[in-house]
Amino acid sequence: MQQVPVVTIFVRHSADCPHAGDEFFKRCNCWKHLRWTQGGRQYRKATKQKTWAGAERVKREVEHSYEKLGKPAEARQPMGVQQAVDTFLSSKHGQSLTGGVLKKYKRELQKFVRFCDVRGRFALAEVTPNDMVDFRSGWEQDYPSSQTRQQVQARLKSFFRYAHNLGWIAVNPAVALSPIKAEEPPTLPLTPEQYQTLLNKIPEVFSDSVKAARVHAFVRCMRFTALSIRDTTCLPKERIVYDKAKKVTKVLTYRQKTGAYVGVAVPPDVAQELAAVPNDSPKYVFWNTGNGKPSTAVSHWQDDLRELFRAVGMPEGHPHQLRDTAAVEWLNAGLDIMDVSKLLGHSSVAITEKSYAPWVKSRQDRLDDKVMATWNKA
Repeated sequence: MQQVPVVTIFVRHSADCPHAGDEFFKRCNCWKHLRWTQGGRQYRKATKQKTWAGAERVKREVEHSYEKLGKPAEARQPMGVQQAVDTFLSSKHGQSLTGGVLKKYKRELQKFVRFCDVRGRFALAEVTPNDMVDFRSGWEQDYPSSQTRQQVQARLKSFFRYAHNLGWIAVNPAVALSPIKAEEPPTLPLTPEQYQTLLNKIPEVFSDSVKAARVHAFVRCMRFTALSIRDTTCLPKERIVYDKAKKVTKVLTYRQKTGAYVGVAVPPDVAQELAAVPNDSPKYVFWNTGNGKPSTAVSHWQDDLRELFRAVGMPEGHPHQLRDTAAVEWLNAGLDIMDVSKLLGHSSVAITEKSYAPWVKSRQDRLDDKVMATWNKA
């Protein structure tokens, strides 16, 4: 019987990491790797993880693969659907995912477990491609947005890839799921008139002057920083800094891979308003207590902004339009789309182009010049 090797986690530090001399340092943001010896050969494997917990998960997968090789086939018990889901969710907890993402994985996979119970599919290997197609057929009622259905399918496929890689199933039934074409919602920046109407309506919608002041500052913060509603809600006071050299206040928004933050300069009156937001928390600008779940605080702000949008006759309005407004204003002012992508905190400029390409001023100017050049030829 083949023995399970001792698998060791080590770190390949980046050149600027202060812990470059310690290959077993756990808490830096450098890539974690594995090494082990088996049959007189040394093996190395990149975990593609930056957290030690994530590397531990990959290490267990490697060890499990050797354990399977050492067991007689008849001793292996079929993996149950619920057991497979529970194991997969446990592995996700080591990937530094947000609570919201983990909650979605759990919600969607538990729906799959209930579906399998109804069909009598108690072992994961019993699930067929036809089952997968039938399971997806009910999504339109549960998830009206095609984008949401696309994301749900991606998460479901990741579960089956995980199960297939670990040998729980011989064939991946999720390959029967064809791609879902997502209908992209249009980018809807607010016009200057709509934005000003929102601000003017705040004292009428929120009669409490303290609440009105908080909402007014919140709306202006999103408009000028392009932060999401969650990041605005959880904005720490220490992220508002004054640049003495340029004599301007910046809101530090997103941390780059280098560890440095991207700062968005805001107008002086917005900076003054942010500094004066009435709040009981010594740490946060808008989160009153700083305790409890961030999702609960975000939900309260979403309710307030929906109420404001409805009051100005925009029942379909949503907070993301404030972020869109900032991005479009930057592009219309001639900022390069790569710079705007960095300000928005996008992981790739392709994401920015997907949403905001029609608003790139330089691109439109170039198209105008080419069209006008054809006039003389005509």
